[in-house]
Amino acid sequence: MIPGNTESLRQFEKKPSFHTFSSGHAYLFISLVLNACTSLRGAERTLLLLSTFLNINYTAPSWYSGRIWFLRLGYYKLNRAKEIADDWIWIVDHSVQWGKEKCLAILGIRQSQLPDAETILCHEDVEPLALFPVTKSNGDVVYEQLQETISKTGVPKQIISDHGTDVKSGIERFCQKFTDTVFVYDITHKAATVLKRELSTDDKWNAFTRLATSTRKKVQQTQLAAIAPPNQRSKARYMNVEPLVKWGLDKLCLLDSPDGFSGLECSRNHITHKLGWLTNFRRDLVEWKELIRIVKEAESFIKFQGIYRNCHVDLMMLPTFKGKTFRAMRIRTELLDFVEQESKKAGKDERLLGTSEIIESVFGKMKRLEHDQAKSGFTVFILSLATIVSKTTTEVVHKALETVPTKKIHEWFKDNIGKSVQAKRMQVNDWIKEQEQKKEQKFVF
Repeated sequence: MIPGNTESLRQFEKKPSFHTFSSGHAYLFISLVLNACTSLRGAERTLLLLSTFLNINYTAPSWYSGRIWFLRLGYYKLNRAKEIADDWIWIVDHSVQWGKEKCLAILGIRQSQLPDAETILCHEDVEPLALFPVTKSNGDVVYEQLQETISKTGVPKQIISDHGTDVKSGIERFCQKFTDTVFVYDITHKAATVLKRELSTDDKWNAFTRLATSTRKKVQQTQLAAIAPPNQRSKARYMNVEPLVKWGLDKLCLLDSPDGFSGLECSRNHITHKLGWLTNFRRDLVEWKELIRIVKEAESFIKFQGIYRNCHVDLMMLPTFKGKTFRAMRIRTELLDFVEQESKKAGKDERLLGTSEIIESVFGKMKRLEHDQAKSGFTVFILSLATIVSKTTTEVVHKALETVPTKKIHEWFKDNIGKSVQAKRMQVNDWIKEQEQKKEQKFVF
């Protein structure tokens, strides 16, 4: 038993049928994983430590039991009945791991349930609608997947996604058939595309990133590790240029200081020797900072305010959305034109979702939960994506454990995923071992 008030104690007395632990125990375990950033094994150990420190007679569930609860909750959330309505917004994207498999994830929220302006979506706001793990994806496949999802919510009011080739093709074909559905391009990916176009062809930027990478390798194991450049992500790196530019400007401040910074325990000449190349990019860094500011202002405005009629006018009037250089003004104009075109998709007094950032956040949390399992391709733990979103309460956990037998999880895995990369790897290793044993037997007299 876990101490607490009477209402809390009741949660630990209500057991689902054929279960050893109560719904309260399962909810507590799942909450540790979802809200306290613990691993499955970490949640088991946390509950054991809790019982020890509080000196209570409590048998903690194993991490494996918690994993099954986690998956059953995800299966329940994914497959429970959704309300059929004409104002659903679908948030669509692909998750990719090792191997050739992809998984199309569709999250949803009713337009009438969008948070107020100045508030962004959180994981609890959205509902899992569909997970489609496939070994091959193209526009036709995505179109069929979207068609199948209609049975859960009805035809959506809006679909928001990036412009991945197969996703974009499938959504456009869907919108051609269902003309009341509008396709909105995620502002975050649009902003990254604009930056990529401006920076990828900029010789000074390419030289700057190469020197930053080289400098990081040279100083990360020295007394200058504290001022090493940030790591540059190979994937979606144009969504993460701001930290690198900020680093450059900050370290210029260090180089410009007449007294220097004594905390690094090295000479000023040594710092200049390693970072002096930054002075060649002084004007460029200021210009890049302005480009990033313009892009971030547009991104932040749409993220918080959404898409509505003539919203580009409000964006244009922002005092912080001004450009000083030619490049900055050109980017500003392009982003205003983009927002104006997207705003025409909204009806009168209507607000649409302008960013699919929530699904990227869910992917990130899912991969954190998977840890190294992500290197084994998709496993049944892909169902954790559905566990992460929508509200999780003791009642929801109880219904999941009551209505979803473990065999349903195994059936879903068999029907949707089959053999994971890890399973195939084990098969290869077993075959190699068998061949080696046969060779050894040939030399036995």
